[in-house]
Amino acid sequence: MWCVTNDLPQDIEARGEALVAAAASGDRKMVRRHSDFFVWGRLVDEGIPYWQRAVAAGDPFAHFTLARYRKIRGDRAAAETLYRAAADRDVDCAYGLGVLLGERGDPEAAVWFRRGWEEGRHLDCKIELGKLLAAEGQPGEAARLLMSEVEIGDIAVFRWAKLFESFRETFDEVAAGLDAAEAAGDGDSAAAAVRALIDLDRHFADYPGLKTEAAGLYGRASALSAPARVDHSLFLVESGGEASWPEAVALLVSAHEEGVAEAGYVLGAVHGERGDLAEAERWYGTVAGAGDQDAQWNLAVLLKRQRRYDEAEVWLNRLGPDVEKAVSMLSAITALREAGQVDPGEDLDRLPGLRERAQAGDAAAAYTYGKILRDGAKTAYRYLLRWIEPAAQAGDPDAACDLADLYRALGRPVLRDEWYRKAAEAGHHGACRYMGHLLEHHRDYQEAERWFVRAAGDGSSLHVMLAGKLKVQRGAYAEAEPLLRSVWEDADEDTPQWVEAAGYYGLALARLGRPEEAETPLREAAERWGAEIRPHYDSDDLEALTRMVDPAKELAKVEALLAQRDD
Repeated sequence: MWCVTNDLPQDIEARGEALVAAAASGDRKMVRRHSDFFVWGRLVDEGIPYWQRAVAAGDPFAHFTLARYRKIRGDRAAAETLYRAAADRDVDCAYGLGVLLGERGDPEAAVWFRRGWEEGRHLDCKIELGKLLAAEGQPGEAARLLMSEVEIGDIAVFRWAKLFESFRETFDEVAAGLDAAEAAGDGDSAAAAVRALIDLDRHFADYPGLKTEAAGLYGRASALSAPARVDHSLFLVESGGEASWPEAVALLVSAHEEGVAEAGYVLGAVHGERGDLAEAERWYGTVAGAGDQDAQWNLAVLLKRQRRYDEAEVWLNRLGPDVEKAVSMLSAITALREAGQVDPGEDLDRLPGLRERAQAGDAAAAYTYGKILRDGAKTAYRYLLRWIEPAAQAGDPDAACDLADLYRALGRPVLRDEWYRKAAEAGHHGACRYMGHLLEHHRDYQEAERWFVRAAGDGSSLHVMLAGKLKVQRGAYAEAEPLLRSVWEDADEDTPQWVEAAGYYGLALARLGRPEEAETPLREAAERWGAEIRPHYDSDDLEALTRMVDPAKELAKVEALLAQRDD
């Protein structure tokens, strides 16, 4: 485990000055070598002033390294300036600039990826350029680019080329199936052919250009087959956004009118996902009355959430005593009646008034409305963004953190991190913890420690442990000791954070020359570490394992020292 040494200040100065001198003389190899001292030594704070001086001397690797840490620490504008200053003469900076621009959807990203590949044969630039082509709806072109000029060792391109080729193959297969179905006027074959597109659903968010070709194929199938309209509508709901909603509903209504039983159920489901409870109830009721048990269950759940218990019980009883979940819900309804109260955060009766205020521009009302839709109506996350975002934009830290949670669930990492940072900067302790983990992931441990310290401001044992842990790993034992002692003395002993705190607390005490006090927490940690702490860490994450305390090893040292004293 890394810690500070007595010679470190002299080492930092010597390495830093050598880095700057190498930059001034144009020795890129030595700039990298001396930069590694700061990066792998977890001394980013100490490295920054020297990288700044090396940037002034014109070294491109210093531009790249400093830009990376500016970006990691949230200053994307400074990162862009640094990347741009050297991107036309350094492929790493061209790549970094392309990634930064691509994360905000700027088409200029392709310019820099292309330059990095064509002028510097930067393989990651080639891969990212291929991804952009696929995202524009050109998977065949993307695969051809990736497979062009392939050399030994270019293994990374193959999985991407294979993925993009599979997109093209799926589209071609569906198109051929539809050609045959149209020629024969066979609606069943058309529905079967287009179903292969479902395999692409998980890729549409990353490669939105694929949706154009998929929409055309779905349209051909829908013209020939009423059942295919159900799949077409779900594609529109999932991938088409708000503008496609009317078309999606029209397709489902048309399919329902032509006798597709599934369409009515799906109408109930998609309205329910949007928080449109009246329409969800109407369509579930239509199908439930015809005997569809799934619709009966969903309708009962919907009615229960609205505290219309008598009506919910009717449908639950229709399901019968052999349906275990129905029996369980009947018992739950009995308990709810006895309680006589509902959590305000799940009270659906509040929705109409809150919606009216939200639509009039009340951001706080919109936020409350969105939270009730989430917690009480179980609305799909993508429909909650519009209600949560106004309060987040207005500076509400809880709303900002909730918005980040939504983007996290929706697989939008750039927006996720952006909103967690805003929430953390506004003082949200949970978001501060997230930022700490994010900086740990990027191995910027000094900045991670600062975020964990801010998270610990709420006094929670988990946050305090994390702050104390990173201080121990930095070698700041005196700073860590009171934090870890508070967890050791006050936290629940059955929690993982208590066990982990015990290990680092014992280590801190030992390093502070207090082995008698260190023995008990180290013994507690050593006995439980393997079963309760070690499984939380990836066996392949050698960096985390290297930094981790070994309570059994530290206990042995302490016991040996105490035995010597007794002798």
